[in-house]
Amino acid sequence: MSTDRPSHAVATEREEQLARVPFFDGLTPRALSLIAEVTSEETHALGTRIFQYGDPGDKLFIILEGKVRISREVSGLGEEALAVLGPGEIFGEMALLDESARSADALAHQRCRLLVIKKDDFDDLLFFHKDLAYEVLWASVRMLAARLRETNDKLTFLSTSGRF
Repeated sequence: MSTDRPSHAVATEREEQLARVPFFDGLTPRALSLIAEVTSEETHALGTRIFQYGDPGDKLFIILEGKVRISREVSGLGEEALAVLGPGEIFGEMALLDESARSADALAHQRCRLLVIKKDDFDDLLFFHKDLAYEVLWASVRMLAARLRETNDKLTFLSTSGRF
């Protein structure tokens, strides 16, 4: 289920939703307003595949309600869950940043409601609003650095526990 460009009332609600997302911490009200204008909404039932490994990276997702499981299929072992994300978390951004195919699967771990930003809309927004591009760049750097630190901690745990 998808909604086209939001009305003013919906845009205001979306600005408020975006303001609660840690990824957008520090963005100005104007930046949040610009981003809200290009969002749409999707709802997915439990177990729905939102995207799969290898798909084109054409959307960024923000979880408003529910949970999403990010996973990869490991040959001979089955599904390996990489993360279970909840409200306020963002996923699908890597493919938008580096224009590569999806690096994992995303499945609705619970019924979920998502804000969606299409790659083309995102690119246009950043091209026409350089100040916003700068703000989003630093938000991306902070998020990716945090994820890298988390991955380093996991690898350290696995190597010291003999599970690696």
